Amino acid sequence: MTETGTFAAADIPRILRELTLEEKASLCSGQDFWHTQAVDRLGIPAVMVTDGPHGLRKQAGATDHLGLNASVPATCFPSAAGLASTWDPQLMLRVGEALGRETRANEVAVLLGPGVNMKRSPLCGRNFEYFSEDPHLAGELAAALVTGIQSQGVGTSLKHFAVNNQETDRMRVDARVDERTLREIYLPAFETVITRAQPWTVMCSYNKVNGTYASQHPWLLTEVLREEWGFEGLVVSDWGAVDDRPAGVAAGLDLEMPASFGINDARIVEAVRAGDLDEAHLDAAVTRVLQMVARAQAALAEPGSFDVEQHHALAREVATRTAVLLKNDDGALPLDLEGAAGAVVLIGELARTPRYQGAGSSQVNPTRLDSMVGALAERGTAVPFFPGYRLAEAEVADPRSDAELRAEAVTAARGATAVLVLGLPAIDESEGYDRTHLDIPASHVELLREVSAVAERTIVLLANGAAVAVADWEQHADAILELWLGGQAGGSAAIDLVAGDAAPSGRLAESIARRLTDIPAQLSFPGENGTVRYGEGLFIGYRGLDAVGADVSYPFGHGLTYTSFEYAGLAVEATEVTEQTGARDAVVRVGLEVTNTGDRSGVAVPQVYVGRPGSAIARAPRELRGFAWLELAPGESRAVELTLTRRDLSHWDVRRHEWVLEPGTVAVAVGASSRDLPLSAEIEIVAPALVAPLTAYSTVAEWLAHPEAGPALMAEVEELGTILDPAAGDAAMHAFLAAMPIVKVPMMGLSRAFTTETLAALLQRFGER
Repeated sequence: MTETGTFAAADIPRILRELTLEEKASLCSGQDFWHTQAVDRLGIPAVMVTDGPHGLRKQAGATDHLGLNASVPATCFPSAAGLASTWDPQLMLRVGEALGRETRANEVAVLLGPGVNMKRSPLCGRNFEYFSEDPHLAGELAAALVTGIQSQGVGTSLKHFAVNNQETDRMRVDARVDERTLREIYLPAFETVITRAQPWTVMCSYNKVNGTYASQHPWLLTEVLREEWGFEGLVVSDWGAVDDRPAGVAAGLDLEMPASFGINDARIVEAVRAGDLDEAHLDAAVTRVLQMVARAQAALAEPGSFDVEQHHALAREVATRTAVLLKNDDGALPLDLEGAAGAVVLIGELARTPRYQGAGSSQVNPTRLDSMVGALAERGTAVPFFPGYRLAEAEVADPRSDAELRAEAVTAARGATAVLVLGLPAIDESEGYDRTHLDIPASHVELLREVSAVAERTIVLLANGAAVAVADWEQHADAILELWLGGQAGGSAAIDLVAGDAAPSGRLAESIARRLTDIPAQLSFPGENGTVRYGEGLFIGYRGLDAVGADVSYPFGHGLTYTSFEYAGLAVEATEVTEQTGARDAVVRVGLEVTNTGDRSGVAVPQVYVGRPGSAIARAPRELRGFAWLELAPGESRAVELTLTRRDLSHWDVRRHEWVLEPGTVAVAVGASSRDLPLSAEIEIVAPALVAPLTAYSTVAEWLAHPEAGPALMAEVEELGTILDPAAGDAAMHAFLAAMPIVKVPMMGLSRAFTTETLAALLQRFGER
């Protein structure tokens, strides 16, 4: 390989002229599993990219053809499901800076992540690696994470672009989703990160999007990503996602990973020579690859180092922030562990054999690993431990059955406070396949039932990467603390939370439904015959659950702590919207006051939701549009002001193919979750009227609603006019005619004066151009 640090962006125009066609093609694919291609004769070095996103996964030594060899030690932070539960962009920035330092120190140019795909279904096997079911929250947090990583001189790879929301048949499934749903649900998180943080790379997904593979989708990779959003970096394939490589180059896919052993390089050369691929497209792809390589040289020349212990301490702090206290009846938590000798027992193999990260390409080799059992021993706290159930990946082999382990734990829990660590075994969720249910193992539920019958109090700590159903067993628990996959310091963080050394501050970034059947997406998940239809449209997550009025176990945004908060003083103001109002200009200002009404410090997360009652289009009852993260001392009050922009209040108009703001009533609700909204107000938005583009197949009502075409139409219909006037004539006949495409009026002879020529003249004046 060429020595790093000597290749600069200024060299690229000259090098591009000197490259042979074959060398250009070779630069558009990897050299091996993790490195870009070097061209030694022209001084082009190879650089390494490697997996993330919650920790560096760099293979030690030579890379193998599957990328499966052991990786170097790196800090394993909580996975994205937990990071999103912090609702804290500033914390994401700090995590990103740490990830960036480790990436740089290991001489890696690009960390592959984060993933901002929406949690359409809680069954997606990779949900632990994605942020949220809400695009606003996912975008805000991921933008901060990317900014932090790239502040260290290394790049990120925003993934998986786009509509990758399941693992079933992921390498070929055709995701069929309508235009408005794409724009409002599945693309905004990507847009936020790109426009705010400019990730060095974007990784395309495996799947097709509306019939075309993402790796060769010109609308996605060029029209939307580059022309609309202004993306400046390169597009890289997911590993093995390429279908038609020349078509991908033309569409905007710059770099194929991993190496294709020359197969696709030869296809690029052949396509250029045959005139099927414009060499200008190839030059653009090569230029972007070389720009990325040049951009990485400064960090590679001075990689620096990182403080292993400091990063572990950060991972521990972050893990306390990711935990969500779902339930805490009668202040069951925190516990006095030091003063409770013999009164507290710890039960559950997951306390000794922690599940701290998900399975698949993101697995990190941690610099150290804390278990809850180990954390208790480290602090000298004598809390007895009992495994309670079998776990396939258990570090300590135990020949006893679940029943025997359970009986032992129940005996130990009698009259005590039982802390049960329950959750999902590693095999239950992974990249590569989806879950088939939301349940924790039956052995865990039976353990809880039997222990709760004899214990004085029962505390459940959950370890899982994605939402699990709690409706069938939560009544047996006095408190439930959702830990997610807490990373390498998750065991210590869990004990910090249980003991009250730290207070839970997480909020749910995904709903916990009572039943899988309540979720609209499940009607068409994961599809069949190579196609998955997104028939629920906009109504994923809390949007869908709210729309159908389904009860939930715990709503989106929910999270308790060891204190309480009061929300008061809501004030909402709106500014008139004109044609000059920009998409990012503030339109609505929301003010309120939050007070800590308890006796210890804690974190409040006031959330602003917006609804549009009376809208002319389908809408979710409410959508998250803003939030704040506040740490308040006992008795402290703080004023909060959040602004909503024109874009925040807009919807995607499929007729105009653009964002538009509908004038009228906006319902603003503020509170602690999507279903705990003590403050609300309605305000009128004054904005230019939305005039529907008119065609021959626009309805009579749509023509009448047009400020200019309506009067012109009424002037032409003569005797039909009294029927079309809603204030006169027969209401039923008016409704019948109003819903009729205007082209039918002359065809059915409904007005002697309104002929096909009359219609043609109106279309010439007012019709869609």
